[in-house]
Amino acid sequence: MAIFIFVVVLALLLVGIPVAFVFGSVAIVFAFFIPELGFGIFDILALRIYGIMSNSTLMAVPLFIAMGLILEKSKMAERLLISMSALFRGVRGGLAVSVVLVGAMLAASTGIVSASVVMMSVIALPLMLKAGYDKSLASGTVVASGTLGQIIPPSIILIILGDVMSVSVGDLFMGAVLPGALLVCLYIAYILIRSYFSPDLAPIPKEVQNVSAKEITLSIVHHFF
Repeated sequence: MAIFIFVVVLALLLVGIPVAFVFGSVAIVFAFFIPELGFGIFDILALRIYGIMSNSTLMAVPLFIAMGLILEKSKMAERLLISMSALFRGVRGGLAVSVVLVGAMLAASTGIVSASVVMMSVIALPLMLKAGYDKSLASGTVVASGTLGQIIPPSIILIILGDVMSVSVGDLFMGAVLPGALLVCLYIAYILIRSYFSPDLAPIPKEVQNVSAKEITLSIVHHFF
């Protein structure tokens, strides 16, 4: 039964139905096929909803989502990415490195993956492709950087995991700092090494090869202010 439920959920997600509707509807429908539950599952539904709504730990989830929306709608994340790319534009693979750093900053600010991936797909991916970056390197950088929100604290996944497993969320955050930072460093090292041995994957635009430090500083100040 569990395997069949997993297959049905996966098929509905691949069709394009939203996650919330898939999980909710599949759980209710399959509850009718389990004799031990049946309609009796609705007797505890109200208590379960009240327990979730009164859980103070889970209050951080909508607040982090709101923070991510603020960064996206206010264009602060976009300006951060453009300014960071201006700082590293003289380095081979620097644009990809800036995407990783911005992804880490967004992960530490929002704690969610979808906002980071969508934002960088719309902004960073066209910039890298326009600069002549290899499609696989550009798309892989965006996807890998977006998933940093899963591990770099504060993370919504860690908050939910701490609540489900009755573990201190603070301990999970402290335990995830070092792996998250190590993952960022490994991403950057991979990009720099791969770009060094394969220059065609991440070329340096000719118009920025001789950019001075003063021009980079003025560009960063302009984008931020």
